[in-house]
Amino acid sequence: MVSIEDLKLPPHNIDAEKGILSGILIDNNMIDIADNVNLVAKDFYSKEHQMIFEMILNLKNAHKTIDAVTVADELQKKDYLDVIGGIDYLYDLSGFLLSTSGVAEYAQIVKEKSILRRVLGVCQQMIGDVYDQTDTATIMDQLEKKIFDLTQTNVGNKLVHISDILNGRVEKYMEIVDNPELLDAGKVMSTFPVLDDMLAGFKPGELIILAARPAMGKTALSLNLICNAALDQGKAVAFFSLEMTKELIADRLLSTVSEIPMYKISKGQLDNEDFVKMGESMEVLGGSHIYIDDIGSATLSQLRSKLRRLKIEAGSLDLVVIDYLQLMSGQGSKFEGNRVQEISQISRGLKELSKELSVPIIALSQLSRGVESRIDKKPQLSDLRESGSIEQDADVVIMIYREEYYDPEDPDKKGLTDLLVRKNRNGPVGEVSLMFHAPTMKFIEIGKGSDSDY
Repeated sequence: MVSIEDLKLPPHNIDAEKGILSGILIDNNMIDIADNVNLVAKDFYSKEHQMIFEMILNLKNAHKTIDAVTVADELQKKDYLDVIGGIDYLYDLSGFLLSTSGVAEYAQIVKEKSILRRVLGVCQQMIGDVYDQTDTATIMDQLEKKIFDLTQTNVGNKLVHISDILNGRVEKYMEIVDNPELLDAGKVMSTFPVLDDMLAGFKPGELIILAARPAMGKTALSLNLICNAALDQGKAVAFFSLEMTKELIADRLLSTVSEIPMYKISKGQLDNEDFVKMGESMEVLGGSHIYIDDIGSATLSQLRSKLRRLKIEAGSLDLVVIDYLQLMSGQGSKFEGNRVQEISQISRGLKELSKELSVPIIALSQLSRGVESRIDKKPQLSDLRESGSIEQDADVVIMIYREEYYDPEDPDKKGLTDLLVRKNRNGPVGEVSLMFHAPTMKFIEIGKGSDSDY
C-alpha cells in the first residue's frame, strides 16, 4: 500500500541507484549493462548520483579506469566532489554491493522509475492544459505524442560536436566498404531499375510527392510500388486511401498481382483458370505486410495516431502511402478558408512524421488545371496544386505524364508513361519511361535516365 507520505515524492529507488553505481565502481564492465537500458545521468533521482554517473560516462568515453579515485578526480575538476559528500561517499558506494549479480535488475529499476517520473510530468502538464481549456484535438495529439515518446528507447537528441559525428561516419564508411549491402538498410526500392538508380531508393525520413492530373495513374502506380515493396522486399507498408474503399483497393491489388484484368473482377466474369490465379494471388497478398485504411478524410493527428499504433503493434513499418494529400484536412480551424496555408501545414506535418517514424512517406498530389491550357503539357513543379510548401518540404517530387491521355487515337502512344523526377534533394533529376498495362494497372520500366551527371 502506497502511503500519503510516499505520494509526496516522485517515484525513485535510491538503493537501486547506489547498486548500479557500486557495480560499475567494482567492475567497469557493468557500464555495458547501463548502456543496454540507455541509462543516462538524468535517469537518477539523486542529484549527487547524477553527477557521479556523468563523471563515470566521461571516464568511459576517455577509455580510463573507473573507480572511486578516478571518479573523485573528475568530480574535483568540476567542483562537484564536496557536493556529493567527498571521496568517502565514493568509497561507501564501492562497498555497497558484495556482488554485481543484481546490477542488471538495479539498472532496470532506475530506468523504470525515471520513466514513471516523466509520466508524472506529462500528466501534470496535461492537467494544466485541460484547466487552461486548450483545444481538445491539440491536447489529445500532444498527449499521444508524449506517451509514444515515452515508449521509445531513444532518450532524445542533443547537440553533438562535429568531430564526434565525423568519427562515426568514418567507421560507417569503412563498414560499408566491407559490407556494401548496408547501403540499402532501411531503404525501400521501387524495383524500377532506372528510377532506383536515380533516387537510390526511398529512404527513411523522406517525403516523396507523386503528382499528376486525374486519370494519369497516380493510384495505380502507388499500388505497384506497394506490391513491389511488400511482395518483392518483404516490407511493411501502410496505405491510406481517402478516395476509395478498402475492398476496391484489394481488388486492384489482386488484379495487379494475378494479372487478371480489373474489368473481369469487377463484373464477375471469371473462369476456372482465373479462380486458380486469384487463389494463388490471395495467398501471396495475405502473407504480406500490407495494411489498408480507407479513412475517407484524415487530419495529421489521426494519421500520426494510426501510424504510431501500427508501428508498435506490427513491430515494423517501412513505407507509408497516402492517396491523396489534397483530401487531408489541417489541424484546427485557424485557416478560415486559406487552403494554401492548410496544405502547407499538412505537407510540413507529413515531412516531420516521416522523420519521427523513420520511414519514407509517399503522398499522392493533384496538379493544377493550368497544365491543360499549355501546348507543352508535361507538368512542372509550379503546377503542384495548392502547392504552398509542398515543393520545399518534399525530398523527391515525381510527376506522371501519359501522352496517350491527350492523343488517345495514336497507337504508338498507347501505355507509354513518363515519370518526371522534377526534384531530388540528394541526386539527379530526369525522366523514366514506363509501359502501363491498363487492364491490370501494371507498370513496367522501359528506359531513360537522369538529365545530369550528378
